[in-house]
Amino acid sequence: MFWLKKVISYWLMPVPLSLALLVLGLLHLASGRRPRTGRRTVACGVGLLLLFSNQFVSTHLVSPLERQFAAIPEFSPGSPVPPSLAGCALVVVLGGGNSEAAGIPATSKLSPSALGRIVEGVRILAVVPDAKLLVTGPGAPGSPSHASILSKAAVSLGVDPRRITLLETARDTEEEAWAIARLSGGRRVALVTSAWHMPRAAALMRKAGVDFVACPADFVSAAPSGTGVAWRRFGFDTESLSRSTYAVHEWIGLAWINLKKAFNS
Repeated sequence: MFWLKKVISYWLMPVPLSLALLVLGLLHLASGRRPRTGRRTVACGVGLLLLFSNQFVSTHLVSPLERQFAAIPEFSPGSPVPPSLAGCALVVVLGGGNSEAAGIPATSKLSPSALGRIVEGVRILAVVPDAKLLVTGPGAPGSPSHASILSKAAVSLGVDPRRITLLETARDTEEEAWAIARLSGGRRVALVTSAWHMPRAAALMRKAGVDFVACPADFVSAAPSGTGVAWRRFGFDTESLSRSTYAVHEWIGLAWINLKKAFNS
């Protein structure tokens, strides 16, 4: 079931789906059979790629996800613990990917999402002195786990290694949720992940019975600075394509959770 879910979700992502339609359409055209179907399929592939690469479209796909949980406000280390974080025994940072390049610091190996998450986790940890930091993420065979890269990044940002626990076996957010439920032992956790990923992570944490405070990071739908309507808000770029990919992945994940809930009810 795990790999079936991964395969299906992969081919529903903007780039693989668009390319699959393009290839299918070109094969129809090359064969000389059903040329109209081929042209329409190619047009659909190109149209979807353009649509998902549009900044206006991508922002409106991801912003409803990011608006569901407010960010933890600014505070200074040494200041009183914010009420929402009081009693948190763990600051949990969910993994977000990394490169395997050699000779560069851990913070430079992390993806933008993972870097945003660990920075937020370290910021929160600074005002919850009794909490431990839990970082998650497996690794490819023969490579360091993502959790270990997050741990090294946290240490480089000033966290005492003795405060860090690694969760390296969970393969996805659902498995992470059940593992966090066991490790937390019913205690409250500060859950740090990307704002666009938080709704799905929160749903899975609730299902696993985790008592958590949502601490979203890595917001990607913020409008450009300045006033008025800028032309670039309606332009096309690879950043928008990435933003659309995040959004589509999360909306599919939420639909899967709701589908499983409907079948189990």
